[in-house]
Amino acid sequence: MKDSVAEEHLYLGFSHQYRDSIFPLHTSISLFLLSYCDCKLFKIFLVPTSENVDDQFVTKNLLGDLEVHLISRCQLPVVVQSCCLPAVVVKDGKFCRAGLSVVLRHIIQKTYEADPSKKDVLELLGFKKTCLKACAEVSQWTRLCEISIPLAVEGFLTASPEHCQTIPPDILQLERKLGEPVRVHNDDKIRRQKLQQQKAGAKAAVPVLGKETTEEGKTVEMHEHPLPSLELSIAFSKLLVQEASDAVNREASHIRRTKTSDLPLLDHVFAEGLYFTLADIVLLPCIHQFLVSSKKQGKNLVNLPLISSWYQRVQEVPGVKKAAGKCNMELLQLPELMSAPEEELQDLSSVPDELEEENEDSHFIGGPRPTMTKLMENGIEAKFSPHPCPNWTLDWTSLPSAVSPGEGKMSRDRALRKQQQLNNLVAAVTKLAKPGDVIVDFCSGGGHVGIVLAHMMPSCQVVLIENKELSLIRAKDRSDELGLNNIWFIQANLDYFIGTFNIGVALHACGVATDMVIEHCIKARAAFVISPCCYGFIQNTVKFKYPRSQQFKEVLSYKEHMILCRFADQTGVQLPPERRLIGKRCMGLVDLDRAWAAEERNYSVQVISMEPESCSPKNNMFVGIP
Repeated sequence: MKDSVAEEHLYLGFSHQYRDSIFPLHTSISLFLLSYCDCKLFKIFLVPTSENVDDQFVTKNLLGDLEVHLISRCQLPVVVQSCCLPAVVVKDGKFCRAGLSVVLRHIIQKTYEADPSKKDVLELLGFKKTCLKACAEVSQWTRLCEISIPLAVEGFLTASPEHCQTIPPDILQLERKLGEPVRVHNDDKIRRQKLQQQKAGAKAAVPVLGKETTEEGKTVEMHEHPLPSLELSIAFSKLLVQEASDAVNREASHIRRTKTSDLPLLDHVFAEGLYFTLADIVLLPCIHQFLVSSKKQGKNLVNLPLISSWYQRVQEVPGVKKAAGKCNMELLQLPELMSAPEEELQDLSSVPDELEEENEDSHFIGGPRPTMTKLMENGIEAKFSPHPCPNWTLDWTSLPSAVSPGEGKMSRDRALRKQQQLNNLVAAVTKLAKPGDVIVDFCSGGGHVGIVLAHMMPSCQVVLIENKELSLIRAKDRSDELGLNNIWFIQANLDYFIGTFNIGVALHACGVATDMVIEHCIKARAAFVISPCCYGFIQNTVKFKYPRSQQFKEVLSYKEHMILCRFADQTGVQLPPERRLIGKRCMGLVDLDRAWAAEERNYSVQVISMEPESCSPKNNMFVGIP
């Protein structure tokens, strides 16, 4: 066990206590993970969400063996006050991680770093360590686990009896997800094993998971799950660090010759597939509260056979019952559910899959010319404002080396182009900024923009927001080398930053991220300087629908707008000049739509080409002023 791990402060929101949970559910989930990991590395603070919370509010048994302190919102470190909770901050108060998924992933990584023998904890991050890593705006699965289900359960628990009669759509969405076939790495091999098992008529039972000792020292027998399946034996053999018994035997030749398309599909064992992950940890406290409430109301859970089976199965995972006991979660033992008669079952196909309807038409063939012609006939053409200071440049030779993007791992040519891109953004921000302003570098990556701004404008506070931890750590190392005191680092999705600011900046915000940044700036009535990127990744999301502006909506359908977006990515230097010209025009049209959408909300927006245009194939830049 390593002793030199620096203490970090974990801040959790607290609104109220209900039965065996602390609300909001994000707090219960965080405490459950800490108990499961047996993690004591963080100093934990509960932050009341309102002023009328009694100091004696939390009964000790809901916190297990964790020591928890109470702190008011105004006493939080300033960087944490700008974020949604949960949040973790390191001692110097400059580096903050915010939002449920980011904080939970960090708890797992810190637990493993402090004690590398806890490999089972690291396994919670799943294959390639990507479980719940994608942000909720672009990943339907992250959104369902991190946002939709916790909110749906909180709403269900506080609703009046007449509104509790129906199962929340997000719970039904999870039931449907659990019924979908599983796709895992190397699933071809496992599906062949399943076919062999089916042909042999074998019924491999789940291994008995031995005994688990509760906190009180009582030994609890853990029962074999009655569902015989290859998936279960593989899942639990991994949890018990055993080889999957006969399942890994070499398959017969007729099985090897079977086409992949003819192999049986795999069934869910846990939330993400065959293996127990962070997603199960997040869902368990939520589904537990939902089931307890449903049972109290005498509801029949026959509509949710898969969730009920999953809930029972998760309890068999080593460590889960012990962690639940520490948090005083009295897990239910549900009767084995049979499928309901047809007429009783709620038709899950009627539950809308988010975005499915809007995006089902987005796989299309065809060029951009008919769409561009249609816009021209309606008087809409890409137009660019003149560059306000085309020859402005930083004196890079006189700046400390840590300010220059060349300090990262990039070639000399690429570093030069990055400097040219920065010249454009810094010039625009310099014209807008005044002493005391807060400037936020969204999607900051390694901090190329934010570090230059913090160095050049010591009287402004600069905040870097980035979802990728390693990029932000590199940025902090460069900042520390420069001794910058006017800079903060926040690892979070955009939505979890709630601070006030004056100017938003983003260099090459990918796809929908550009629209997220513009929206964030508009809500804060902040100016923005943004260079978009990856137009081909634009698509309708929960929050953003395309086209953005009223003028474009009156002329183009979603499908036609997507054609423009796909061709806006055709600007690479290796392409023929005519193709690049069409790509640039498509870029201009997509960005004109964004500019007009912002102008509909009382902004003045210019779309400018960066100088020199060769600095990047994605060389458009917005300057928006409220």
